[in-house]
Amino acid sequence: MSGRIPIEDVTPSVACGRYPAKAVVGELVPVTARSYREGHAAMGCQVAWRGPDGASRPVVRMRPGPHFDDRWHGTIRPDAVGEWSFTVQAFEDPYLTWRDAVGKKIDAGQGPAELANDLAEGADLLDRAADGVPVRERDRVRAAAAALRDGDRPLPERVSPALDLADLLWAHPVRTLLTSAPTQPIWVDRSRALFSAWYEFFPRSEGAVLATDGRAARSGTFRTAAERLPGVAAMGFDVLYLPPIHPIGRINRKGRNNTLVAGPDDVGSPWAIGAAEGGHDAIHPDLGTLDDFRAFVAAAGQVGLEVAMDLALQAAPDHPWVTAHPEWFTSRADGSIAYAENPPKKYQDIYPVNFDDDPEGIRAEVLRVVRHWVDQGVRIFRVDNPHTKPFDFWHWLIWEVKRYDPEVLFLAEAFTRPAVMHGLGKIGFTQSYTYFAWRTSTAELREYCTELVAAADYMRPNFWPNTPDILPEHLQHCGPPMFKIRAVLASLLSPSWGIYAGYELFEHVARPGAEEYLDNEKFELRPRDWAAAEAEGRSLAPFLARLNAVRRDNPALHWLRNLVFHEIDNPALLCWSKRDEQTGNTVLVVCSVDPGQVQWGNTVLEMPALGFDWHERFTVHDELTGARYDWGQRNVVRLDPFVCPAHVFTVHPQDGFTVHRQDGRPGDETGATAGDRTDNPAGPEGQGWTS
Repeated sequence: MSGRIPIEDVTPSVACGRYPAKAVVGELVPVTARSYREGHAAMGCQVAWRGPDGASRPVVRMRPGPHFDDRWHGTIRPDAVGEWSFTVQAFEDPYLTWRDAVGKKIDAGQGPAELANDLAEGADLLDRAADGVPVRERDRVRAAAAALRDGDRPLPERVSPALDLADLLWAHPVRTLLTSAPTQPIWVDRSRALFSAWYEFFPRSEGAVLATDGRAARSGTFRTAAERLPGVAAMGFDVLYLPPIHPIGRINRKGRNNTLVAGPDDVGSPWAIGAAEGGHDAIHPDLGTLDDFRAFVAAAGQVGLEVAMDLALQAAPDHPWVTAHPEWFTSRADGSIAYAENPPKKYQDIYPVNFDDDPEGIRAEVLRVVRHWVDQGVRIFRVDNPHTKPFDFWHWLIWEVKRYDPEVLFLAEAFTRPAVMHGLGKIGFTQSYTYFAWRTSTAELREYCTELVAAADYMRPNFWPNTPDILPEHLQHCGPPMFKIRAVLASLLSPSWGIYAGYELFEHVARPGAEEYLDNEKFELRPRDWAAAEAEGRSLAPFLARLNAVRRDNPALHWLRNLVFHEIDNPALLCWSKRDEQTGNTVLVVCSVDPGQVQWGNTVLEMPALGFDWHERFTVHDELTGARYDWGQRNVVRLDPFVCPAHVFTVHPQDGFTVHRQDGRPGDETGATAGDRTDNPAGPEGQGWTS
């Protein structure tokens, strides 16, 4: 810090400025600092900031907090991808000091003679101020200075023009004792870094043909997988994530359900990367060619999908790296190469990379691989188990890639200790998987989401109800209503969310004693008849499409920092809202976490968070059922999980329409619920479900 006025606790600041904070284009980024000075003279704070082009942006005046804690608050809104910077500056504000003192003296009855020095000093101050205001306002400031010097005017007429400059000189203050805190970096990504809807499928399963014994007869290809793209896009997803698409090792290949011995028709795990056909820069020949992949990426783009690729830094025993660079792997006492283990689990088909013996060689190779796929049109990478590789490597790789193409995004797949997950966010990962799959009670969800919002400067969550590795017990046993519940929670609590294919078909049969799918698609082909499921009403696709449409159409749901929880007296119900301050768009959600019982609750809403005063009433429109109701701070809700487990309201000023009570009679306290409607965008519940 340079200057006289203390400036402390500047945010956003990640690891004391060692790493850049995160934002996306168009995001309102809160900037805060604690600043104070000696004595009673007025002071101010401001944010001076620069864009990636190095050009200064208009200075933002900060406002003091409401609790006399010397905390100052401002907001900046970056408008381009790249590295931004800002600094908080504190200064003495002589106009505010003068205005406060003169006002108090006049209120105390002092006249022109007693105020002679104050009036002269004020005039001199306004002469200085005139040079710092817009040209169109300079005559007004100079006229106020002349009035202060005009002894022929009554005192009120001399002083009033100067006092009326408060708003102008707040925006364009006279600043002395200017002090600057250290500059802080902010990396600004494109909007998809924060707001995205992901869908994962295995391209080899799309269009695959099975033999009578269920084993692979013919793999799907990029061309057959492209036929599924319109269906994914119709559900409103915008990122299509593909597990590894590279050649799969034959040595120690795993069989169906992770068995140690593979049959001749077993396809193996895509994460066992590398074989005679090539490694991380190659395409599995069953899927097609590099030209086929580029065509697939283009076809996805035509329906509004961006392809995300898996980056798994590990190798099958027959990966070309193993022969060419044995120093990139760990040798055991008997001379063999160590395979991956997470005791008691063993992954005999995978060799972890050892980053210690030739770190420069590994860095160069991985950077080459990533750039290769960026050149093929890939701008999003889902990184497998990044917490098992050196943090300094990831920090180096991510920023090298962003220098190559600043629009590339990285999702960290790391289900590990909280500090490690937060650390990955700090060093540069764009998004992170989370513990959402295991947060089931309203108390757990509220606590966890509050933690994530507090980390919004560097960690962006992506909520997944399921993955190929994760089939939580509540999805195994609680029926279709739970699939709806978890989709509502994931898609509307977090600006980014995703599902693994089969979720919309209520797939829920687990391998005994495990939270993972029986007949896991990681080890076998799993073609699905999507069209038949939708035609027969056995698909959640219409409901997912509606959720994603609500997300797309409501800017409030595009952000993380604006999440506010509201009180409700039933622990089986969770109530939250999001408001977009730029547009005024507000979404209010009440969701049940009970898939088996009707639940009632009474809300006590934080009205200012919705844009209203405490006494006001407003209209809510249920985006899932089409119903409209009159609400206020206190409301009664009823949710039937077998019809619709959530209200998803858009909030509007009161429009005077007729209110309906839960029994259907006119009233003035509560609206009906989704349970009172017969239309159901998800189709009949319970179909397609077997225990």
